[in-house]
Formats: sequence, C-alpha cells, structure tokens
Amino acid sequence: MPETTRELLTSGGWKDLEFGPFRTDVTIHWIRPFEGDQPGVALLKYEAGASVPRHRHEGLETILVLEGTQSDEAGDYGKGSYVVNAAGTEHSVWSDTGCVVLIQWDRPVKILEEETA
Repeated sequence: MPETTRELLTSGGWKDLEFGPFRTDVTIHWIRPFEGDQPGVALLKYEAGASVPRHRHEGLETILVLEGTQSDEAGDYGKGSYVVNAAGTEHSVWSDTGCVVLIQWDRPVKILEEETA
C-alpha cells in the first residue's frame, strides 16, 4: 500500500492542493519531503515567466510535466513530457507560459547562480 497518494494529478487534481513558497513565482506542494537519505517528491507550479537559476543535480532528478511548458537550455517540454537529469548535470529552468510539474529529486540541487534583483 502506498505511503501517500495524490489522485488524478494528470487530469488537474493538483489544482485542489495547497502550494507554499519555493522560489520567486514558483510554489511547491510536497508529496514527500526529503528525509535522511530518502528522495524528495513534489509538485512545482511556475507562474508565467518564472525561472530557477542555474543549478547542479547532486542526484538523479525526474520530471513529469502535468500542464504548460517547462524549458531549459536543451529545449521545451510540454504536457506529458518526461525529463531525466542525471547526477552531475547542470541547467537553468524556466516557463514562459507557466507550468506544473511532478518532480522527484534523489538529493537537493545546488544553486550555482543566484537570481539578481
């Protein structure tokens, strides 16, 4: 039996969940926060024009785009896209239109370039 479930995420069920602050114009709903050496699983909601600065993955990251389009230096990922970023890879992320993604990180990322005000 799963420890926790979030039903109907791919059909918009995430719209009823509570999101809290993560980064400027990006909010988070934790499904399973990091605990010890266990991975973190969350939903991230990007407002149109939001971004996360360049960062390095200290562990595997997997993303499923539930709505909108998420982008990085390698391309644009629309609804239904599944993105895998290996440990040691670096990129920045943004969404011109806004998006919601289901994300799992093996380890927290290391921010390399902070946003300038």
